[in-house]
Amino acid sequence: MSNDQVLDALIVGAGFSGIHILSKLRGLGFNVKIYESGRDLGGTWFWNRYPGARVDSETPIYQLSEEKDIWSDFEWRERFPGREELMRYFHHADKKLNLSKDIYYNTTVTDAEFDQSKKLWHVTTSNKDVSTWANHLILCTGFASKRYTPPFNGVDKFKGQWYHSGVWPEEGVDLKGKRVAIIGTGASGVQIIQEIGPNVEHLTVYQRTPNLAIPMRQCFLGDDEKSLWKFPKKERYEEIFQNLKKTFGALVIDMDFTDKKFVDSTPEERQSLYKYLWDYGGFSYWLSTYKEIFFLQEANDEVYNFWCEQTRARLTDPKKRDLLAPLKPPHAWGTKRPCLETSFYEVFNQTNVDLINVRESPILSITENGVMTEKEGVIDVDVIVFATGFDSVTGGILNINIKNGRGLSIQDKWKSGTKTYLGLSTAEFPNLYWFYGPQAPTAFSNGPTTGTVQGNFVVDLMVKMRNEKKRSVEAVQAAEDKWVKDLHEVWYSSLFPATDSWYQGANIPGKLREPLNYFGGIPEYVENLDKCANNNYDGFVIE
Repeated sequence: MSNDQVLDALIVGAGFSGIHILSKLRGLGFNVKIYESGRDLGGTWFWNRYPGARVDSETPIYQLSEEKDIWSDFEWRERFPGREELMRYFHHADKKLNLSKDIYYNTTVTDAEFDQSKKLWHVTTSNKDVSTWANHLILCTGFASKRYTPPFNGVDKFKGQWYHSGVWPEEGVDLKGKRVAIIGTGASGVQIIQEIGPNVEHLTVYQRTPNLAIPMRQCFLGDDEKSLWKFPKKERYEEIFQNLKKTFGALVIDMDFTDKKFVDSTPEERQSLYKYLWDYGGFSYWLSTYKEIFFLQEANDEVYNFWCEQTRARLTDPKKRDLLAPLKPPHAWGTKRPCLETSFYEVFNQTNVDLINVRESPILSITENGVMTEKEGVIDVDVIVFATGFDSVTGGILNINIKNGRGLSIQDKWKSGTKTYLGLSTAEFPNLYWFYGPQAPTAFSNGPTTGTVQGNFVVDLMVKMRNEKKRSVEAVQAAEDKWVKDLHEVWYSSLFPATDSWYQGANIPGKLREPLNYFGGIPEYVENLDKCANNNYDGFVIE
């Protein structure tokens, strides 16, 4: 794109949020484009192609709910779609809406600076031939786009192959009969382990903290009669999409936190609820139980004990059992986003799978032939997989050099703490927005639902500005301060702060520990957005 072309809006990222707002703005006559660093649609799903990659939101909620032209004639085949299924959906969306004509692929945004006199963002990319001016800059970079690999000594000396789960080769990797090390047991680690465990010669898993994973209860179209969960009829989709905005996380169909209080339920009633949710699968055991589990230690302990009993029964080796499902919880249950699994624990019953606790036996270095730990020495491997996660929530935004035209970068502004208004924008940075990012319901909620709600808010704001011939909108400092204060109050009244999680940046050495996600739920979040819009966008200055 030539440097002299001026857009109404430039979107960064072609995942769910990016293509939703592209479609909406384009339909309203705005001149809008997307810059996408990958060579195809899909956002995180273009990059997430490691073995077993699969979404943890169930059909049909993980899609663009307002684009009926797309979902009306697309058939999902899995309760929890895999990467191939998701890319099939994105290509279907592209065919229906002709999205790619307004997307610049292989284009990574590196810098953006606001010109105060022009009321425009000047955006440059790693491809120096592609840059532009835009009135509005919309970041759809996602909460997990900046990969993190710990700085292990000796990686450059390793003679085998090594990969990060977030940049798996498109052509795949043949691991059959190989000796493989996996460092990390987060979401990608769990999926890779259960996928490759039965096929590799030997698998060594390096675990820092046990993953308190819960059953996915995956099923496919046609075999769901065996499950408590059933494929919803297409006729119900619009009703389901509307109901999602009324549930805390928009992650479980027709379910939300129970209305009954933990303290008002008998032990028998509680156990019955836990058993039903466990058998139902998905995130129901996390977000359809008692909300008190996040605030009341007694309730949290009971939920953990049920999880522990169910999980330990699946493990045959006493040592592995104590490492994977310890009797004493490593942290409050559910204060890390649970991973959904299908056969994760059974893999560790195999004789070709070993588990090393790196808290007791730290990794000292990567050698020419494998991984060296304090107690085990060097374990020779052919392949190392770094399933070490991401600089989550803020990383994708802070990876871009963003300046406000008054001498302030967003990196400097957030140096002492992330500050946003409505989890959408930040004071002193006009015409800048992000979706599914910091201080929104991100990672407690369904991504497409949250992105749609946020996108519609920004679209309506842009329409208002166009109608009133306004060029600049900026969050007010006092409104931002109140949003941050209210978010912190809820967070620090819960059990979350004591847990080392990426919810508060604790997985990245040196990153400020702070609440990065809004824990008020989708309905309360929508209420805040509506209140702002209905009060003439109170908390923003529009000029």
